[in-house]
Amino acid sequence: MEENRKIIITSDSTADLDYLFEQNNIPIVPLSVILGDRTGRDGIEIQPETIYQYYATTKKTPKTAAVSPEEYYEFFKKLIADGSEVIHFTISSKMSSCYDNACTAASECGSVRVVDSRSLSTGIGLQVLYAQKLASNGLSSAQIYEKIIKRRDDIQASFVVDTMEFLYKGGRCNGLIAFVASVLKIKPQILVNALSGEMEVGKKYIGKTAVAISKYVAETLTKYPNLDDSCVFITHTSAPKEVVEKTREMILNAFPSATIYETIAGSTITSHCGKGTLGILFYKNK
Repeated sequence: MEENRKIIITSDSTADLDYLFEQNNIPIVPLSVILGDRTGRDGIEIQPETIYQYYATTKKTPKTAAVSPEEYYEFFKKLIADGSEVIHFTISSKMSSCYDNACTAASECGSVRVVDSRSLSTGIGLQVLYAQKLASNGLSSAQIYEKIIKRRDDIQASFVVDTMEFLYKGGRCNGLIAFVASVLKIKPQILVNALSGEMEVGKKYIGKTAVAISKYVAETLTKYPNLDDSCVFITHTSAPKEVVEKTREMILNAFPSATIYETIAGSTITSHCGKGTLGILFYKNK
């Protein structure tokens, strides 16, 4: 019977759960990062620091590559070999071909459900941890999938970037926005639309990054007074420690009982955002 089969929650590396992957026994399949003529797996051969060094030396931004159907097939096959079922989460299908590739592999394997997170970074991570909780409570894979999809629209995923160069060169924003942001020293807010799974430019902050992030955090917390404070992520690409701590302080001032997790974005997300990016991510409603 389905309810007696072990359910394994898995994710691609873009969920940015950092140390929480291992703590929650969540197997991951890494995307690839391309630095010139060198290609390596996210978090294995290529770390964020590798990207910073590459950019500092070459002034070129990285490229990324999705997990192939063949890689997904091998990943899934090992996990279901003992009769287990898999629920796998991918970065938004509007940002990568990972979802389509995972679906292709799943159709060959059986016993695998693939979730298009319609998000990125810990916007995926929130869904992964929620699914893990549901699985530990004994729900079937069909029940978990249904609840995840039902709640998917409630993900708030946004962040402020220090530079638009990485998003622009990666083809994820138009040149005019990048040019204006550079000239006017704008620190734009990037929003992930939970309905479409696409990135959008939100409010534009002028001034130093630390000030822009504080304004962004304050406005976001005010906008969502009923956020689910049982899991709030501060996810960043090596943002200054004082900026991270200020963000934590602001969240706790607004929501004293909040459980906050700080995670460092992996190499895939770093490749498209650059250094100094910070976001707060959570489910909008309790």
